Amino acid sequence: MLAFGWASAMLCLGTLLRAKVPFLRNMLVPACVIAGVLGFVLMNVLPASVVGTTSDMYTEIVNHLFTISFISISLTSTPKENHGGAKQVMQGAMGMGLVWCLLYGLTPLLGIGVVALTGGSVGMESIYGSLIPFAFCQGPGQSAAYGAIFEQYGWPDASAVAITFAAVGFVVAFLVGIPMAKYGIRRGIAKHCGKLDEKILKGYLRAEEQNEYMVRDTTCNSNIETLTYHFALIGLCYMVATVIARLLSFLPSFLGSSMSSMMFMNGMYAAYLVKWLMKKLKIDFLQENVLQSKITGWTADYLVVCAFMAVQVNVISRWALPMLLVAVVTTVVTFFACFYFGQRIGGDNDFERTLGLFGTCTGTVPSGISLVRIVDPQFKTTTAVELGLMNLVMLFSTPVYLLILAAASQTISISWLAIGLGICCVAYLILLKVTRTWNKKSFHWK
Repeated sequence: MLAFGWASAMLCLGTLLRAKVPFLRNMLVPACVIAGVLGFVLMNVLPASVVGTTSDMYTEIVNHLFTISFISISLTSTPKENHGGAKQVMQGAMGMGLVWCLLYGLTPLLGIGVVALTGGSVGMESIYGSLIPFAFCQGPGQSAAYGAIFEQYGWPDASAVAITFAAVGFVVAFLVGIPMAKYGIRRGIAKHCGKLDEKILKGYLRAEEQNEYMVRDTTCNSNIETLTYHFALIGLCYMVATVIARLLSFLPSFLGSSMSSMMFMNGMYAAYLVKWLMKKLKIDFLQENVLQSKITGWTADYLVVCAFMAVQVNVISRWALPMLLVAVVTTVVTFFACFYFGQRIGGDNDFERTLGLFGTCTGTVPSGISLVRIVDPQFKTTTAVELGLMNLVMLFSTPVYLLILAAASQTISISWLAIGLGICCVAYLILLKVTRTWNKKSFHWK
């Protein structure tokens, strides 16, 4: 509870600073990122005896919150909407998804190379470089989860390394993405941009701006509060996920230990199972989508803050140089890959796609949508929908994380990992051509 309290205090302070500091307002930095930076300073300046908790506690919280967020996302039903231009939507989702997969396979290859060249003198093994895609391409939750798996395989401080990469990725998403968005607006590339409302800039609603809004109650509050019931569903799914993890542990070789440790995936399976059972029993009307999505948002905000607060300077300081170089190389490669392929997917919203892709490949999908909102505040393009659908295309990345886990468990060598990743990257490039999502430029920066 002390850890929760400190994270909450940082969120309150982050919300205040976003509203009052012009630079933070203009850069549209989310309160959770501001809070995370403040929390990082707090945890690394004040001794644990004063704070009352440790960075290790925040690593544990990130792992559990990530599982809860996957459960909540999976419990939320997706409304059937007619977005129009189905062909364009699928083209955008396919193109952005394949570029994401390309970076998911390319960045660990580069990370391994950079650490191999620079990490020897400080005792950093090259396998740590393969943690970068879980951080940049997937965010703090995935990085903490895979870092924990690495530690099970005998690689100490892997969680700290992975979460540090994730924290850097979030900063990069906004420090690089927002100036590029504003540059595109100045050059007239963004065709649907408008003036951002003051409430979006300051990040809160005044009393007169607030609309009366109630989440639909699905239970009688005199019996059980609707919010309580939804958290109870999440808790039930978590318990089912532990059973699934136990069953997966019987898989052969490294697959058993790896798959059973991916609690976020097990949580997703459990949520789908519980939701299916509720529909079969005809009690799915008890689950309310708006409330469920707000629970997901709650986990996302705390996830980011806790990820920053889990970074331990005293742990990563000895590996600071190779880690910094990996982050810089990854940022540069991600930037050029996103802005090269993004303007060649094909469509009148390729600029919006480029920004959304960059935000997603350095942070999370919400980061990408935040960048898109700057140039398309009314979501007149289909980019936000495409960013959601590209999650299906991301399944093509399965061979990449299986190869990395095989190397981490020392089932295969680093050399074979590099060869496998190289083959995956070539396959993704071929798929971009085959699916006709690698075309001529649709817009120019100058």
